Amino acid sequence: MAARPPLKLLMLHGYTQSGPLFHAKSRALIKHITKAFPLHEVSAVYPTGPLRLNPADIPGYTPQEGSGALDSDEAEIEAYGWYRRSNTAEPPLYVGLEDGLDAIAKVLSEEGPFDGVIGFSQGAAMAAMVVSLLEEKRQDAFARFAPASASASGVEGFVYPASFAKLSHPALKFTLCYSGFRSPGDRYRAFYESPPIQTPMLHVLGSLDAVVDESKSGSLIEACVGNPEAEGNVVWHPGGHFLPSQRPYLDAAVRFIRECLEGGVQKDKAKDEDDVNDMDLPF
Repeated sequence: MAARPPLKLLMLHGYTQSGPLFHAKSRALIKHITKAFPLHEVSAVYPTGPLRLNPADIPGYTPQEGSGALDSDEAEIEAYGWYRRSNTAEPPLYVGLEDGLDAIAKVLSEEGPFDGVIGFSQGAAMAAMVVSLLEEKRQDAFARFAPASASASGVEGFVYPASFAKLSHPALKFTLCYSGFRSPGDRYRAFYESPPIQTPMLHVLGSLDAVVDESKSGSLIEACVGNPEAEGNVVWHPGGHFLPSQRPYLDAAVRFIRECLEGGVQKDKAKDEDDVNDMDLPF
């Protein structure tokens, strides 16, 4: 019996999460994908971001009353990020972004090749940057936006990471961005412009998301080639800042992946899936 072809997914967690935590939160999604592609050997890799966070880095954290220095239990938490946004830099600066991208490049090199990437929140922002970096001629865009004279604010553009320049990994076939957003400001334009992101991207957004608002998500949608909304690649769920696990949204992910892998040809021999477009949901 011939071996099944791989379907390998890179899974990028959100800020304050970790690889194991994202594994738990995305279990329903991966299970649904695995079931939908019985002819593939589905696997998912969950790296953890290199930036270990302190309690004070967690949004909404307040020290315990009457406590001075953090005790050992508070100081050691399993919360990580791919970068930290500076609260003082203007235009915005992502501190440690190089380290985050280098960590992902290491995974791509050692555990690839991957077919696609799935990210949540900050991980979705990273996913968009990763697929961009792997696209053909993206280094030319970084060279174009590198000089400070290319920026309206006079800031130098982000430099194409050396770790990606050394990679021989092919461009990814697709990416799923849950509560994703674009890195703001002139500093990071090369990820998204001249050309726009070419890799097919599904945007899954919460209508009640109070962490990543619609304008931030919209900026990433606009950075993608074509018209993602008109093409059905923008899906709204009636919830907040999380991965939706209800069947219609899982089906939407499966349908998108299948279209990317098979050019829209439906080959699923399982029972017909419910058509998301026929459901009474705020898409």
